[in-house]
Amino acid sequence: MKPIVSIGIIGGGLMGREIASAFARWCALTDVPVQPRLVAIADTNPAALEWFGDLPDAPKRVTDYHELLADPAVEVVYVAVPHHLHETIYKDVLAAGKDLLAEKPFGIDLASARRLEEAVNASGRFVRCSSEFPFLPAAQRAFQYLRGNHLGMPLEAVFGFHHSSDLDPTKPANWKRQNAFCGEIGVLGDLGMHACHLPLRLGWRPTKLMAQLSRGYPERPDGRGGMATCDTWDNALLNCWTTVAGREIPMRLEMKRLAPGATNTWFMEIHGTDGGLRFSTAEPKTLHLFERGKEQWWKQTGLGFGMAFKTITGGIFEPGFPDLIQQMWASYLTERAGQLGDRFGCATVAEAVATQEIYAAALESQRENTIVSLP
Repeated sequence: MKPIVSIGIIGGGLMGREIASAFARWCALTDVPVQPRLVAIADTNPAALEWFGDLPDAPKRVTDYHELLADPAVEVVYVAVPHHLHETIYKDVLAAGKDLLAEKPFGIDLASARRLEEAVNASGRFVRCSSEFPFLPAAQRAFQYLRGNHLGMPLEAVFGFHHSSDLDPTKPANWKRQNAFCGEIGVLGDLGMHACHLPLRLGWRPTKLMAQLSRGYPERPDGRGGMATCDTWDNALLNCWTTVAGREIPMRLEMKRLAPGATNTWFMEIHGTDGGLRFSTAEPKTLHLFERGKEQWWKQTGLGFGMAFKTITGGIFEPGFPDLIQQMWASYLTERAGQLGDRFGCATVAEAVATQEIYAAALESQRENTIVSLP
C-alpha cells in the first residue's frame, strides 16, 4: 500500500477540477511512490464547489481557505487564484506548515515573487510552481537532446506559447484582462512560464532582451450588459540573447493570446550547424530532428505515449493535457518524497523568480524602447 498524501485545493475553477480529475485516475500510473488524496477544496463561490461534491470520497468543501489551512489532515496545498492574491495566500499556506504547488507567475510582479522566495526559504517547506508542457514525451526527448552535444555550433532558438481565444471581441472580460488582478505583465504572467521553463532549466537564461508588447481589444463585454476596460498586454515577442555552449545566440520567447489558428499551442525550434529540433503541440506525437552530413535532413520521429512516469496506457497512443497535469503532479509528489532521481522536476521557486525577472526587463524595454540587460 502506497503512502497517502492528503491534498487541499484553493480555487475550484478550471485548474482545480483538472487536478481533482488527475487524482481520481491515479491508478493509471505504475511507478509513483505515493497516492494523493483530495481531502479539502476551498472557493469563495459556493457554486464552484458543487462539482467536487459528485466525486467519490467527496472532499470537504469550504468557502474560507483559512478553514482548509487549519485542517491538520491537509499536507500539501495547490493554489489557483488570480495573480493579485498569490502573495497573501501562498504566505498563509507556508505559515500553516503546508507544502505548496503554486500557480504561475508566482506573484503579481517581480517584487512580490522575491518576497515569496524569501518566505519559502524561511519556511523550509517544499514548494514548486505549476508548468505542465515540459512533461510531454517530445519535450522530454528534446530536453535530453539539447543537453547533449548534438547542435554543433548553436545558432538560434525559439520557445513560445500561442492561443487564439481572444480573437473573439464578444468574449467577456475576466480578471486576466485587467492589470489590477493580472498585473502589468499581462500575457507574460499568464503564458510566460510555458515559454521560459525549458530554456531556464537548460541554463539558457536571457542576458539581454528587447520586447515588443501589444494590446488587443481595449474593452470587452463585462457579462452584466456593459463593457469592461481591458488594459493588459495581450501579445509579447521577447527578442533575447543567451549563451549556449559558450556562444551568444539570439533566442526569441513568444506569448500570444491573439494568434490566429492557434487553439493552445506550445512550441520550440532550435538550430545548430550540425543538429537541431522543432516541435509543436499542433503535432503532439511528432518530433523533428535535423542532421547534417554531405546532405541535410529534417527527420520526423513519432514518439507515442513515452511518459517520464510510466502508465498503463499503450505506447502507441498520444498524450493530452490531462496526462500532462497528472505527470506534473507525479513529478511533484515523487520529488517531495525524495525519489525523483534523474527525472524531470517541476519548476522551482528560483525558476519562477527568474521568469519574473524576464518579465520586468520586458516591461522596462517596452517602456524605454531599448535593450535591457538582465543580471
